[in-house]
Amino acid sequence: MNIFRLVADLMHLASIFILLLKIQSSKSCVGISFKSQLLYTIVFLTRYLDLFIKLVSVYNTCMKVFFIISSIYILYLMRYKYKATYDPSLDTFRNEFLLAGAALFGIMFSYNYTPIEVLWSFSIWLESVAIMPQLYMLQKTGEAETITTHYIFALGAYRALYLANWLYRYCMEDHVDWIAWIAGLIQTALYSDFFYIYYTKVLKGKKFEISEMV
Repeated sequence: MNIFRLVADLMHLASIFILLLKIQSSKSCVGISFKSQLLYTIVFLTRYLDLFIKLVSVYNTCMKVFFIISSIYILYLMRYKYKATYDPSLDTFRNEFLLAGAALFGIMFSYNYTPIEVLWSFSIWLESVAIMPQLYMLQKTGEAETITTHYIFALGAYRALYLANWLYRYCMEDHVDWIAWIAGLIQTALYSDFFYIYYTKVLKGKKFEISEMV
């Protein structure tokens, strides 16, 4: 494992811990998109089916289990424990379009046409756009709590660092994974406006307002 992969994984873990901290400390899920969290849960459940048939490493297995359990737990918090704080009228992105597109791409672009491989490809394409309901929700509200922006930044940074990981592996190991590359570029591009506002406002102690986002 190279340093880019390790730091990316740590950023991914950080994003989940920040989100859990935000929800548990405020006893509220205001500003968090349930639809994005649902998509991420689907991503983990479809990507990590090999958990039951192949052991890559203890580290790999622990990460997979953590992501699955934590994503389901977040859904529980939002759907049941703090349901009263969730406003569905702000979370109106049409998930079915993202699911249909990811399913289509998963079928059209897969390295092997086995169920596990097709579902892996589906999960890669779905993850690339899973943040869209959250970003759309931010556009509708026009602002966000600072801790929520830290969560989104950490989530975006995780995937951006994976681009560096893939570049490193291509240069050092001649490893090619064009599905993950293209999906990763799409995902990072979706964060571009957010990263700019985060840098120019949050990191300078200003309130996060996203009227500038397109």
